[in-house]
Amino acid sequence: MSVGMGNAIRHLKLEISTMDIDLADDDAKLLLCEKIDNFIRDRITVADRVIVSYGLQKIQDGDVILTYARSSVVQALLLEAHAKGIQFKVIIVDSRPRLEGKGLLRCLVDAGISCTYAFLHAVGFVLKDVSKVFLGAHAFMSNGALYSRVGTAMVAMMAKEKNIPVIVCCETYKFAEKVQLDSFVMNEQGNPDEMVNISTTSTPKAGLLDGWLHKPDLKLLNLLHDLTPSKYITTVITEVGMIPCTSVPVILREYKQV
Repeated sequence: MSVGMGNAIRHLKLEISTMDIDLADDDAKLLLCEKIDNFIRDRITVADRVIVSYGLQKIQDGDVILTYARSSVVQALLLEAHAKGIQFKVIIVDSRPRLEGKGLLRCLVDAGISCTYAFLHAVGFVLKDVSKVFLGAHAFMSNGALYSRVGTAMVAMMAKEKNIPVIVCCETYKFAEKVQLDSFVMNEQGNPDEMVNISTTSTPKAGLLDGWLHKPDLKLLNLLHDLTPSKYITTVITEVGMIPCTSVPVILREYKQV
């Protein structure tokens, strides 16, 4: 279960705890469904639109924007910037085994945006032309660390080394109260077979690791996320504005008081 899902469930439990115990079951169900719809509208749907409007302030003509893998809110931001007539180029950095960046590449190219596609090992080379880095987020820890698709930390660290702004687009419902210092305390394991199948077509193709289950001395680890320390992130764009990573606990405290 993701951090955002956990926050949504806790919000629902809070709404249930504050309901009138004398309320009829049918009325209570209708009220809860309305609360759920409001949460989805306010914290996800409208939040994404507000983040896009804030993000447009960070994109100017002539920019070369680098993004990693695929984030729905970053994709919406780039499409909106193109629709506004801003002239920019996009470099999409991707990695195996999921190759999520291919979906973003296809979407942006279909919209008429000039794109370059590269794998993670080439990020040091493509960064020489980059003016800004936009990243998505799976979660933000209360110590300001970014928890996102594995490989994100490498992109952010390389960009920081070259003094390139690293901007993260993240809704506040993904903010977590927990503190995490590395990628091993909490992570998600993907299917190891994703690392075995090297085919780029619909027909599976056996690779060098085929039959790894029958080799007792061989284990495959397919981690899905990594942790980026706050010092490598320039700013975070949320629906409440552009904030530094250190303001994550402030936002959490404010939502608790509402």
